[in-house]
Amino acid sequence: MTFSVKEGDGTLTGMLDGRLDTAAAQEFAKEIQVMMDNADKHLVLDLEKLSFISSSGLRLLLALRKETMAKGGDITIINVLPEVKQVFTITGFYSLFQFQ
Repeated sequence: MTFSVKEGDGTLTGMLDGRLDTAAAQEFAKEIQVMMDNADKHLVLDLEKLSFISSSGLRLLLALRKETMAKGGDITIINVLPEVKQVFTITGFYSLFQFQ
């Protein structure tokens, strides 16, 4: 899995590519720190190229949501593939995030 971040117009966008499984979640926990540090801004997660997310990946996104709420920021998830959206729905995480 790869993770890249771009900044523009007061928004930080993180793009995930590949599979966010348990093994990848360990590295992603380090890479997502830049978004945690900027949780007072509008954050966008672009999941267009994310083909799978495990419970470990969901836990990290939940931690990011918690950080944005604590710092007064917000987070939007965009371009979710149907199979990934299904995981969010089944686990109840769909209601915790704003999707576009």
